[in-house]
Amino acid sequence: MSDPAVKLKGLTKTYGEGALAFEALKGIDLEVARGEFLMLVGPSGSGKTTLLSILGCVLAPTRGEGFLFSEPLHGRKERELPELRLSYIGFIFQGHNLLPALTAEQNVAFPLELRGYSHRAALAEAREVLGAVGLEDKLTSHPDALSGGQRQRVSVARAIAGRPPLILADEPTASLDAQTGAQVTTLLKDLSTERGHTVIVVTHDSRIFHLADRTVHIEDGRLVPPPVKE
Repeated sequence: MSDPAVKLKGLTKTYGEGALAFEALKGIDLEVARGEFLMLVGPSGSGKTTLLSILGCVLAPTRGEGFLFSEPLHGRKERELPELRLSYIGFIFQGHNLLPALTAEQNVAFPLELRGYSHRAALAEAREVLGAVGLEDKLTSHPDALSGGQRQRVSVARAIAGRPPLILADEPTASLDAQTGAQVTTLLKDLSTERGHTVIVVTHDSRIFHLADRTVHIEDGRLVPPPVKE
């Protein structure tokens, strides 16, 4: 068997020092298989964002072990993490984070050029992934000419451009209506089943829980069993 996409063992994250220290993550053990579609759920302040930031190579853990595709996260300085982020991770943000002056294809191509793609190759990849998310007729549209669901699809296309093996999504349906949110989540599900991406979604949206291969609950910095239904 191949190594998991994500493997965390006894992972902790502490902010501050001494009397002001706050332990946001308290010994997280988690494995996520390659190609799995996992949802991470929990109340505000539970540690979801901190965990996503560590998985996204934005923060370094304080203690414990963490691996992305067998690459260690622990023992690295935070300034060493961007290289891992560029190699392995695509982000989907709640607020789209699209540049309003750029067209859809330019929004997708621009990060690829920062990663070393030629302008021509970046545009070709942008057109391919925008077609994959059903926006082949919106290549030259600017964000203000797109619906909320279409803007989120551009965000998905930007995340999968260059085929990073791990897709991280932070509340991707929070600003969408139920139907559009389900469409975007189904698209993320298809990315894992059809293209082999590992997808981790942080969400409060119980309307989409049924689409996950697995749902993991976090409270007070610890992974906990799911709540018992009455």
